[in-house]
Amino acid sequence: MAIIQRRKSYQAMIGNVRVGGGAPVMVQSMTNTDTADIASTVKQVAALARAGSEVVRVTVNNEAAAAAVRPIVEELAAQGLHVPIIGDFHYNGHLLLTKFKDCAQSLAKYRINPGNVSIGRKNDDNFRTMIEVAIENDKPVRIGVNWGSLDQQLLARMMDENLKLAAPKDPREVMIEAMISSALHSAELAESYGLKGDHILLSAKVSGVQDLVDVYRRLAARCEYPLHLGLTEAGMGAKGIVASTAGLSILLQEGIGDTIRVSLTPAPGGDRTEEVYVAQQVLQSLGLRSFLPQVTACPGCGRTTSTYFQELAQQIQRYVREKMPAWREELEGVEEMKLAVMGCIVNGPGESKHANIGISLPGTFEEPKAPVFVDGRLVTTLKGDHIVEEFKQILDEYVVTRYAKKVPAKV
Repeated sequence: MAIIQRRKSYQAMIGNVRVGGGAPVMVQSMTNTDTADIASTVKQVAALARAGSEVVRVTVNNEAAAAAVRPIVEELAAQGLHVPIIGDFHYNGHLLLTKFKDCAQSLAKYRINPGNVSIGRKNDDNFRTMIEVAIENDKPVRIGVNWGSLDQQLLARMMDENLKLAAPKDPREVMIEAMISSALHSAELAESYGLKGDHILLSAKVSGVQDLVDVYRRLAARCEYPLHLGLTEAGMGAKGIVASTAGLSILLQEGIGDTIRVSLTPAPGGDRTEEVYVAQQVLQSLGLRSFLPQVTACPGCGRTTSTYFQELAQQIQRYVREKMPAWREELEGVEEMKLAVMGCIVNGPGESKHANIGISLPGTFEEPKAPVFVDGRLVTTLKGDHIVEEFKQILDEYVVTRYAKKVPAKV
């Protein structure tokens, strides 16, 4: 694991999950179902939780959604899933939380956007109401500022003040400062109403990588609240994955960030769990956490005109992901295993020796055999039409032997 000096912060509890204060960086996700559709929401939350999302956020935007929260939590529990559910509130959260007490009690955390919780009002009564409900139910709150819904009165005032300066700052600088000011001022208000500091988390989300880095570096330097990281709209496909990875990696490497989300736009009918896998891979690639055995595979070149090694790598990666839920329950440390599926003799044997288990498939014009290495030692050479099945068998035997749980000693 990498030695990264984590930023000092309070430790909060979201349900049964520790956040901040040196706890592992937590992966979260969000549903895109209509929360009032209980069956669909339960199905998606369950999929996200089984993929590894440690908390899941749901939209609570109307009375039907608020009324559905407790049944959703109860049905998940009936399935043996106790993932904490976060309620995402905008505009009318004060009304929903006070009217639907079951909702307020069942949620593990409330997300409040200070830019719109009291929109159009001259005071913060709506915000205060939500904080008082959180205190009454002993729930943490994430104060989540978003530059797409920033408090416009605050921003206008700061822009006006900036224009009066002898040397006005760039508008981007004013925007960043307005976001930070909004988050910190809201946190101060929440504490003044009685919410404990270890019940507050902050986020200040933007859409650009450099903006994300600048905002969080400054926010981290000015408070000790746990911070939730992520681009607010990362985008689709490679763009969303690359942008999220770039921004998150810089901050996490600097010890900034206690929870993360990769807000990918899924393709129509796409799998929502992709955002969980990407977030996990960011953390695992940085050496901060381990979630799944890693499969190293070469990119291919003129020596590997056959696609066989690519197909094997894909099958092994899928096989490992499918087996991981059972392995996680039965075994210890298997998520740190390293596999190598290589396509020719150039780097194949060397990479295979560095992995726990590695196979070097024959490249173009090479002898049709595939040496298999286990913990750096050549143990067998596979040939013929059953290499995939035989390699999986070697993998299964290694996992059971290497990562078997110890039986507690009898007292």
